[in-house]
Amino acid sequence: MEHWIYIFNIAGHAISLNLDTIFTMWFAMAAVIIFALIATRHLDLIPGKLQAVSESVMKFFYGTLDTMIEHENRQHVPLVASLFLFIVTANLMGQLPLRIINLKHGGELASPTNDINLTAAMAIIVLIYYVFMGIRAKGAKFFLHEFSFTGIVMALVEILEMITRPLSLAIRLFANIFAGEILVSIALGGLAYFLPLPIMLFEILVAFIQATVFMMLTIAYIGSATGNEH
Repeated sequence: MEHWIYIFNIAGHAISLNLDTIFTMWFAMAAVIIFALIATRHLDLIPGKLQAVSESVMKFFYGTLDTMIEHENRQHVPLVASLFLFIVTANLMGQLPLRIINLKHGGELASPTNDINLTAAMAIIVLIYYVFMGIRAKGAKFFLHEFSFTGIVMALVEILEMITRPLSLAIRLFANIFAGEILVSIALGGLAYFLPLPIMLFEILVAFIQATVFMMLTIAYIGSATGNEH
């Protein structure tokens, strides 16, 4: 997939931006924010259809956190819910007919999660969050269990593991969404009316699965960072 790349200079260094990813990312964020504002605008003891759906979604997040993290799990709902809803929205954007829009400067509009830069940025946010929560819960013991040679070696291994965890998150999400959009594009070129439909339906399922996997692994990392054992 080609990107609409904009290059500018800062202090003699060339900086490139994938503008198509930025625009679709903003669109996905705006969709989630608007939905949240509409869903929480008129809350009532007797919920309407939209409020009932929203409450069911939130119960899903609360239930998942209650299952995977024992203590003080509700404080992680804002991050976990935001990641899931944003990733689902961003993934589903790849199934919209945006790729038929030819950008003036090249490239095409597609799911923002088919860009490794975005998935890596989300993975870094997860890394910073669970490291911060781990330090807050355990202090210096989060990195070093005991001041010995073995403890130092184990600390270095765990730091390496903390770095590779978000890397696997970023690559998994990017690779699945990117591969799915390539399959749809190939199908569109082969038989534009009938062949892409089953692939697109499958990719809708993949969009939810990948968002769920990203969320579940994030919760697991937070749980291992803040739990009694690390």
